[in-house]
Amino acid sequence: MSQPEIIPPISPRTRRLGAREAILAIVTTAVVLVLVAGPSIRAAGEQMDEGPLRTVVLAVGKPAGWLGDQLPLADGVSNLTAWLSPDEDLADAGGGFQTAVQSTGGTVPPVTPDAFDPGQLGAAAPKRALRHLLVTGDSMTMPLDAVLARRLAGGNAVEVTREPHIGTGISKTALVDWGKLSARQTAAQKPDAVVVFIGANEGFPMKGHDCCDAAWAAEYANRVRQMMNTYRRSGATRVYWLTLPAPRDPKRKPIARAVNAAIAVAAQPYRAQVRVLDMERIFTPEGRYADAIDVGGERRLVREADGIHLNEAGSELAADEVMRALGEDFEGVGAR
Repeated sequence: MSQPEIIPPISPRTRRLGAREAILAIVTTAVVLVLVAGPSIRAAGEQMDEGPLRTVVLAVGKPAGWLGDQLPLADGVSNLTAWLSPDEDLADAGGGFQTAVQSTGGTVPPVTPDAFDPGQLGAAAPKRALRHLLVTGDSMTMPLDAVLARRLAGGNAVEVTREPHIGTGISKTALVDWGKLSARQTAAQKPDAVVVFIGANEGFPMKGHDCCDAAWAAEYANRVRQMMNTYRRSGATRVYWLTLPAPRDPKRKPIARAVNAAIAVAAQPYRAQVRVLDMERIFTPEGRYADAIDVGGERRLVREADGIHLNEAGSELAADEVMRALGEDFEGVGAR
C-alpha cells in the first residue's frame, strides 16, 4: 500500500508576504517600467488613431516619456539587451530603401508630384484658359469630336482640332505607330488639352504576347503611358483618356477589359495631368452591354449597330463627361 505524499511544513522562520507587500511589488514594477519604457509608451500613443484609447495612452505616456528623457535608463536597458536581437541594424543610416531595391536587381522609379491629382490632396489647381483642344484616337472618336467642337464653338474662342485615325490601334503599328503619331501631334500643335478615345481595333499580339493576359496588358499599358507622357508635355497639357464601354460581342469583351485595366495602370504616374474618364460606368455598368440606356428618364439608343461605337446620342453623353472634366481644369468650360 503506497504511502501518502508528505508535504513538509513551512518553516516558522519563513516570512509570509501579505497583500500589502504584493501591492508594493506591483507598484515598484510599474514605476520601473514607466522609467525604462516611458519614451516607447509615448511614441506608441502618438502613432495611434484619434480616440479615447489614444488619449489614455498619451496621458500616461507623455509624463512617462518626459521622465525617461531625463534619465538614461531607457538607453541603458536598450544597450544592455541589444545582444538578444540577432537582426542587423535596420534603422535609417542612409541607403536603406535604395540598398533594398538594388539587392533585387531592379530599379524602382521614384514617385513624383505628377502622380497626385491636386484634388486628392485638397488643393485645387489654378484654372487657366482653354485655347486649343485636340480630339484624337481611332473611329471611337467619331462623332464625339464633332460634338465637342460644336459645344466649344462661339464665344469660348477655343480651337478644336479633330484628328481621328480610322482603323488604327495601339496594339497594331503597321498602319500607324501611335508612339510616333502622338509625338508629331504635340510638337506641331502644342494643345492645352487632349481628348483620346481609342480601342475599337485592339487585341493584336505584342512582343510575342497574345491578348489578353497580364503580359499583353503590361505592354499595352507601357505604350499608353508613353503616349500619355508625350501628350501631357511635361505638365503643360491636360489629357482626358476615355475608357471603352463594353462591346456587344462576348469575344471582344476580354479585349476591352484588358485595355481599360491597362489605361488605369498607365495613368498612375501622371494623375496631376491625366484624367481617366470612365465610359463603362455610363454605358455598360458591371460590363453589361445595352443598345439603349435611360437618359433623363427616357430610354434612348446610344450605340451604333456594330455594338462597339457610340452614336450621336451616346457621344453627347460622353461629351458631358469630357466637358465636366474640362471645367475642373479650365476657365469658362463646363457641362451643358
